[in-house]
Amino acid sequence: MINSALPLVDLHRHLDGNIKTHTIWTLAKKHGIALPVDSLDALRPYCEIEGKTSDLMAFLSKLDFGIGMLVNEDAVYDVAYQNIRDAKDENLDYVELRFSPMYMSSAHQLSMASIVEAIIAGVNDGQADFGVKVGLIGIMSRTYGTEVCLRELDALLHYRDHLCGIDLAGDEKNFPATWFTDHFRLVRDAGLNITVHAGEADGPQSIWDAIEILGASRIGHGIAAQQDSKLIDYLAKHKIGLEVCPTSNYQTGTVINTAAHPIKQFVEAGIEVTLNTDDPGVSAIDIQHEYNIARNEIGLTTVQLNTIQLNGLAQSFLSEQDKNAIRRQYEQHQS
Repeated sequence: MINSALPLVDLHRHLDGNIKTHTIWTLAKKHGIALPVDSLDALRPYCEIEGKTSDLMAFLSKLDFGIGMLVNEDAVYDVAYQNIRDAKDENLDYVELRFSPMYMSSAHQLSMASIVEAIIAGVNDGQADFGVKVGLIGIMSRTYGTEVCLRELDALLHYRDHLCGIDLAGDEKNFPATWFTDHFRLVRDAGLNITVHAGEADGPQSIWDAIEILGASRIGHGIAAQQDSKLIDYLAKHKIGLEVCPTSNYQTGTVINTAAHPIKQFVEAGIEVTLNTDDPGVSAIDIQHEYNIARNEIGLTTVQLNTIQLNGLAQSFLSEQDKNAIRRQYEQHQS
C-alpha cells in the first residue's frame, strides 16, 4: 500500500533484469532475432518466473533471454529508455538502476564502453522525456571472476561522473567479498557510493565482509542478517540500509515462505529497510506489487510501510540537496 503523500523510490532495480516481455518481443522484431514462439503470451514462460526457481543462479539464468536481444548499442539504448518509461508508469520519483556492462555485452560481444555509453544516453533522454530522476549504479558481476571484474570496473570508472555507486552482484557464495578488496579500494578512491549483494545466497558473514572489507553503506537483500542479532544491531545503529525485494527473495528460494519474510523483524529492530523490485521484468511485477505483498502477506502496518517509503529517499545515493528538493515537492502539495 503506497502512500501517495510520500516520495516513492526504488533503490534496487536491475536495468538488465527489467527487459519486459513486450520489449523483448519488440526488439526481436526490430532486429530480426528469431524467437522460439509466435505470440507475446507464448513468449512469457521464456522471460518470466513462474512460481519460484531452485536457487539464485537458476533465477539469474532467466535474465539471459532478455540479454540475447542486445544485438547492438541501439537495442541497449531502447532498454535503458524503456526502464525510465516504466519508472514513470509506476509513479516513481527516483529510481536507482544498476547494470553489469560485462553481462550485457556477453551475448553479442559488444564492448563494455559502448554498453555504458548507450545506457547513459537512454537514461538521459528518458529523464528529459518523463521527468523521473535516475541514479546509475555500475555492477561488477563477480561470477566472471576477479580479473574480468577489474576490466568491468575500469570501464565503469571511465564514466564515474555519470554513476552514483558501484555494486557487486552474481554468485555470492562461490565468489566471496574477500576476493574483491582491491576492486573496492579503487571504488572508494573514486568517491563512489557502495552497495553490495550479500546475505542472499550466503550467510551473515558475507554481510559483515561487505561492510567491513568492501565499505558498503547499503546491502542488497541482506536476508541472512536474521541469523545474527549482533549484525542486526550494527545495521540499525550505523544506518546501513537493507534493500529488500520480497518477490525476488521468494522466487530465488532465499526465503521459503513470503509470510515469514524477516523484513518485519528488520523494521522492528530499527534497520532502515527499503522495498524494491530487483528484476521486475523477470519477476513480472512493479513497485506497487511489492508494497501490496508487504502489507497483505507479510503483515506490515501502515505506519511501518510509511517508514519504509521514507527510508527510500533517506537511503538513496542522491545528494542532500536533491533529497530535500523532492521532499519540498511533497510538502508543497500538502500545504
